[in-house]
Amino acid sequence: MGFPKKFLWGGATAANQYEGAYNVDGRGLANVDLLPTGEDRRAVVFGEKKMFNFEDGYFYPAQNAIDGYHRYKEDIALFAEMGFKTYRMSISWTRIFPKGDETEPNEKGLQYYEDVFKECQKYGIEPLVTISHFDTPMYLVEKYGSWRNRKMVDFFENYCRTVFTRYKGLVKYWLVFNEINMMLHASFMAAGLYVEDLEEKEAKRVKFQAAHHELVANALAVKLAHEIDPENQVGCMLAGGKHYPYSCDPEDVIFSLLRDREDYFFSDVQARGEYPTYMLKKFENEGIDVRFEEGDTELLKENTVDFISFSYYLTRIGTVNPKAAEETTGNIFNSVKNPYLPSSEWGWQIDPVGLRVTLIELYDRYQKPLFVVENGLGASDTPDENGYIEDDYRIEYMANHIKEMKKAIDIDGVPVMGYTMWGCIDIVSAGSGEMKKRYGFIYVDRDNEGNGTLQRTKKKSFDWYKHVIETNGEELD
Repeated sequence: MGFPKKFLWGGATAANQYEGAYNVDGRGLANVDLLPTGEDRRAVVFGEKKMFNFEDGYFYPAQNAIDGYHRYKEDIALFAEMGFKTYRMSISWTRIFPKGDETEPNEKGLQYYEDVFKECQKYGIEPLVTISHFDTPMYLVEKYGSWRNRKMVDFFENYCRTVFTRYKGLVKYWLVFNEINMMLHASFMAAGLYVEDLEEKEAKRVKFQAAHHELVANALAVKLAHEIDPENQVGCMLAGGKHYPYSCDPEDVIFSLLRDREDYFFSDVQARGEYPTYMLKKFENEGIDVRFEEGDTELLKENTVDFISFSYYLTRIGTVNPKAAEETTGNIFNSVKNPYLPSSEWGWQIDPVGLRVTLIELYDRYQKPLFVVENGLGASDTPDENGYIEDDYRIEYMANHIKEMKKAIDIDGVPVMGYTMWGCIDIVSAGSGEMKKRYGFIYVDRDNEGNGTLQRTKKKSFDWYKHVIETNGEELD
């Protein structure tokens, strides 16, 4: 009973929110570099405002982030002190291929990640590596229109072949696309995709065609990973969180079920190897022409993922009544507010039981091992007079979620591989671009305008999580 002996406890970051050094050692410009702070950030995220380069009058937090590029040894040592078994991180595509369509990679970028992986292995930490955490080279956005263009599959295949070959023996756990279902909701941030100039039906067609290209690229990545190193395990990754019906009105129930289907479409293809009939019927009913090339169907069928990973921050509410209740926000998605749940400072509703619900539903759907690769609480952490942060609110949040994850294992029989808490060190928020919205066990002295020493300081939750890992999740209070 309890967590498996080899359960992969750890934490997670993403290159564009952690590394900084956006133009160092040959790195090229990526879409995620161009997300500014302030009111226009969400407009850029959703593709409503076009940015092809940095513009005057904005602050771009990803340019320097928390300078993980130069401080990774210090940070990994702190992760090791907590006892991490795994560290989920991502590779920046433009460090390896600055423009994206080159035939030969940037050696300095390849060497950087090799050094990072070796630093992890030095402490017995298994890297869990995301190949594309929303980042797309801006050269490919401008020249090819990003993932709407089939040529992206070839460029991505070259990128994957390069990293699987170079890091054979250093990395065995891989995720291909982060929160792949976000492509339909936050088109520019998730895929470098602009569709705001298109008529609604055409915009929808372009999104689904781009989605198909990513799904084909995902299958190619799985194929390459298994061919290059049979020890590799590759997972899909979706933004998770169940839709509860607002009421027992059957119309609310069916509305919520259909909203869940929208999110599960991608993982259905990645885990089962074919388009679900509900999506084919949607294309037929709405006149959406998604073009398959010869061999796509077989490629998808023969190269399914080894495990299912997902982010979990909150559940959402579905209703057909637009005036049912006030709205809340969270992880890009808006939702009707759940009256039974508390909310964070940023309006994200806190639902530990929803994690158990999501775990059960995903396992029932796929019968593949699960991996919780993002879960955490964004909060304004205020150091005391000694610079110490007593973040009991974060400890309570995590303890409650881990307890529900344990129930899913013990009571519901769900096989869970591991848990990587999001933002194990304070990093730039993807949604808001803020540093004020902190998730980490480690405080980083940096503010929303980029000021600060970048000094790292342990919070109270640091020692708490260290004890959780030492006891393999048995002692949480």
